[in-house]
Amino acid sequence: MGIEYNEGKQSTEGGLGFIHRFLLPAENDTTHVTLLLLHGTGGDENDLIDLGRILLPGAAMLSPRGGVLENGMPRFFRRHAEGVLDVPDLHRRTDDLASFIQAASTAYKFDAQRVIAVGFSNGANIAGSMLLRRPEMLAGAVLLHPMVPFEPEQFPDLAGKPIFIGAGRRDPLVPVSNTQRLIEIFKQARANVTESWANGGHTITHEELRGAQAWIKSLPFVAQAR
Repeated sequence: MGIEYNEGKQSTEGGLGFIHRFLLPAENDTTHVTLLLLHGTGGDENDLIDLGRILLPGAAMLSPRGGVLENGMPRFFRRHAEGVLDVPDLHRRTDDLASFIQAASTAYKFDAQRVIAVGFSNGANIAGSMLLRRPEMLAGAVLLHPMVPFEPEQFPDLAGKPIFIGAGRRDPLVPVSNTQRLIEIFKQARANVTESWANGGHTITHEELRGAQAWIKSLPFVAQAR
């Protein structure tokens, strides 16, 4: 059976273009960071809320739902087959997501310069695409089980941009070599990459969570504000 795609029904409320949740920061939050939560295939805007609360308690959270349906399952962009991404569609939807973040920052009055993406699988892939295509939109990123979204014709300047990558040595969907290539791409773009390798598969482990939590709290612009 082939892959069937339909456009996800998107809320046009406020003109933002994505079904989403926005959680206000806690009253005592001093980081002024907004976590952009990006779910995996078949997830929705509720999936990573608890993860966001674990990573940076009290932070604001913006959690959109992917805008296409693959065999009825929400995703952020199309693919031709498992591991074969539809790159033109990915580029277009990366730009759409960037526009959404900018519009949401105006609507909800958060600092668009202090957005950290937290993505799993398909969500990590579009976050990786944004780092390569629209790097000005993200202050950093937690990418859990990502793959190379596309090979850039020209490397962006990611000088010092912090990126955490969580990966599984037995991931059946993302070969170790693919993750290593993604790390290499980011390093060639001069990003500050932190790797966390587990022996598991395509799932988020407690080890990854602890590593990502420690990483995000150690970021200078987060640690100084706490």
